Amino acid sequence: MGVNQQARPASRGQRSALALIGVSRVACGSLFGTAMALYIGEQGSPFAVSLAYAAFSFGLFVFAPVWGAIADITGRRRAILIGTAFLSTLAVAPLTVTASVPLQIACRGLFAVFTAGFQSVILTIVSESGGESGRGRSIGFYSSARSSGAISGRLFVGYLVGVLVPTDLYLVVVGLGLVATLLTLRISDPTPPSEATLTAGRLLGEVRGRLLPGGARRELFERTGLGWLYVGIVLRNMTEKGFISVVPVFLVADVGLSNVVMGAVLAVSPAVRVVSMYGFGRLSDSIGRKKLIVGGLAGSGVQALVVVLALVPDGQLARIGISSTAFVVHAVTFSMLTVGTIAFVADVAPVDRESELMGLRSTARGLGGVLGPLVVGVLATRFDYATAFVCTSVLAFVAAGLVGRTLTESFSPE
Repeated sequence: MGVNQQARPASRGQRSALALIGVSRVACGSLFGTAMALYIGEQGSPFAVSLAYAAFSFGLFVFAPVWGAIADITGRRRAILIGTAFLSTLAVAPLTVTASVPLQIACRGLFAVFTAGFQSVILTIVSESGGESGRGRSIGFYSSARSSGAISGRLFVGYLVGVLVPTDLYLVVVGLGLVATLLTLRISDPTPPSEATLTAGRLLGEVRGRLLPGGARRELFERTGLGWLYVGIVLRNMTEKGFISVVPVFLVADVGLSNVVMGAVLAVSPAVRVVSMYGFGRLSDSIGRKKLIVGGLAGSGVQALVVVLALVPDGQLARIGISSTAFVVHAVTFSMLTVGTIAFVADVAPVDRESELMGLRSTARGLGGVLGPLVVGVLATRFDYATAFVCTSVLAFVAAGLVGRTLTESFSPE
């Protein structure tokens, strides 16, 4: 059952622009984050590596509801999309001059401040561009394009880290960000316009209501299970983002892969997602959202356990094979959760609250992304990376059980 009105399907030009934005933005972000983890890992402790990802997640956590409120109050999603794409690119620019560890962490956090707005708005535009009956396919198509960008970023990062100094590599990141910014100029907003005026008081009230929902907001959370879904996302992201924040260093330092092979292993996940995202998008329009969501939550715990098994064999090829298998699991379960969650939120959200609820998804992801890397960083510094992965995998299994018991299916195919 959908709450939103039927939107007109997107034009071919709009779909092409969205796909190209997905490729360029994710290539930019993937190259930025992975390179930073490797650079900081060469100079600092596992905690310092995880702190960079925690700074990124903190920016998402704090600013996602702010940008969601601005988008829903003003209805100016296209302007927000263009502005946040440009400002997030500008946040990386200082690193083209100097790249100290503290500055890298600070720029990572500032990048997230504007990425939070970009993500909330682009997901609303993508979901509405497909209309109610084709929402899952639209999300799957865009997500597949994002995966293509992640493949490019991760395949090239190992090579570029070896041939470029940090300031030059970050110049490449800025270039990709500018390409994505130019592409946003081609996007039209399919959501209804708003005549409301944005004031500081109304913005503060909206943000407060989103972080501490009551009345109709709380009723929606309780009736659909959406509130517990957000809790599940926090727990899952503590597992997932703790894992992702340090896994490039783990693969090089503990598993013994070269930078180039490490980049290829990381690229396995987005390569599989090119197909799995679109496939699960179509599947969600056939079987509903809940099964995909629960399976995706549990899969994050499985992937963390599989990658630890790469330490068992002595042979390099076996270690590469097991590491790659972990990222196949990551691809499949990430696709299930992403498509299922975005489609579920779009199903249950009133049209004037969709950016809000998409933003709360980013907030939940951000909170888990702040806590998870810090927990993994502490455990890895005190013990090792493998112990940290095993301990935090439990959180993903708890999330799957919780959401499986509380979520109400939002879509019944005709």
